Amino acid sequence: MKLNSLETRVLGVLMEKAVTTPDQYPLSLNALTTGCNQKTNREPVMDVSESEVLDAISTLIEKLLVSEVRFGSRVAKYQHRFSGTEFAEVKLNKAQQAIICLMFLRGPQTAGELRSRSQRLFEFNNVQQVEEALAELVKKDYVSQLPREPGRRESRFMHLFGDAEIQAAEAAAQSSAPKVAGHGVATDSSAADALVSRLESLEARVTELEEMLSELLK
Repeated sequence: MKLNSLETRVLGVLMEKAVTTPDQYPLSLNALTTGCNQKTNREPVMDVSESEVLDAISTLIEKLLVSEVRFGSRVAKYQHRFSGTEFAEVKLNKAQQAIICLMFLRGPQTAGELRSRSQRLFEFNNVQQVEEALAELVKKDYVSQLPREPGRRESRFMHLFGDAEIQAAEAAAQSSAPKVAGHGVATDSSAADALVSRLESLEARVTELEEMLSELLK
């Protein structure tokens, strides 16, 4: 299974919203495009059109990773079939699915970053639990550990559902500008990590409310 960057973003958004906003799931094309272009909790930030997202959806439907849902004559909506369903080829538990979802949305990450960013998808008790889930994903050849980069205390992990060379290049580009969760400040402080995690959660909630309002105004 080889997916391009937009296909992984579409899948990541569907996987995320299925857990975080189940009342708004499956997603319309408009809501899915908004999720792909979200300014927070996304790396890199994208600016894609509905037609581009629809092309990615069509490809994912052909790959049996997404299905279209219609309720009567209402607008078409979309749901993922990547994992967590009886039809899914990839078998993941909830912890592993949260990790893959985050990688689809934000690229390579350390175990610590995955734990701090996963709270709305899955509640890990500690970093060790994340590392155990990552070890299982590595055994299944779904995830690979990257070499530890200069200046970093931890190695990052990337998913193997896309082009590994492109992902490695993107990871190198990200590491050239040290930051914490997209806010441009490098730190190892657990207090700062907790603050950033809370800020991201609040930003994501605002985005969800905007999506819900957009759906209601249609």
